[in-house]
Amino acid sequence: MTSPTSAARRGQLETYFDRTAVEAWARLTSDAPVSRIRTTVRAGRDAMRGTLLSWLPEDLTGLRILDAGCGTGALSLEAARRGADVVAIDVSPTLIGLARERTEPVAGAGAIEFRVGDMLDPGLGRFDHVVAMDSLIHYAGRDIARALAELGSRTNGSIVFTVAPRTALLTLMHAAGKLFPKSDRAPAIVPITTRGLAKRIDREPNLAGFALARTHRINSGFYLSNALELTRGWA
Repeated sequence: MTSPTSAARRGQLETYFDRTAVEAWARLTSDAPVSRIRTTVRAGRDAMRGTLLSWLPEDLTGLRILDAGCGTGALSLEAARRGADVVAIDVSPTLIGLARERTEPVAGAGAIEFRVGDMLDPGLGRFDHVVAMDSLIHYAGRDIARALAELGSRTNGSIVFTVAPRTALLTLMHAAGKLFPKSDRAPAIVPITTRGLAKRIDREPNLAGFALARTHRINSGFYLSNALELTRGWA
């Protein structure tokens, strides 16, 4: 995602997660009591994390996983417990700091390396699987496809990720979301259609060996997100 619009959006996300709404996200991603609305968001995120993890092999021993936009590291920890060597990266130093504080030692073969930076950095190397949970939902379809292409060029197996579905309900929820205090609002989510994204994916040379496989929507109060799986044709 190297376009001017994607670079600007990345800066907005860094400001939001690292400065504007740190306390709100720290509470949302913990066991602390939250409002009824945020309880539905927490439940939706838990369900989505479980879905994406279920699309990876049960035994991840010896496999290298990229948790792209890892937040506070909950998904990374579960993958590592299943034996994965996880590179967990996020644009926010504050969220990475929380992840390091909260993450328990991993027993067995799995391990987690937390990093602050760009999930598209080619210096991260190759991976067997990539997970991008709710880290692409703030970008337009063209930038999502470009990001998937960059990740696909360094992925041996699958890319599982989420997008914001373009629905009337999502439009209504985000209109209502403007009632939140300004300091709690995230940069705008960009709803897209799976069909439109699939066409963009088909035009990306680095994704020529991939195909859209499973899809699953999670709808939990103010959390609405669509999981998709890109797999190599031979996988």
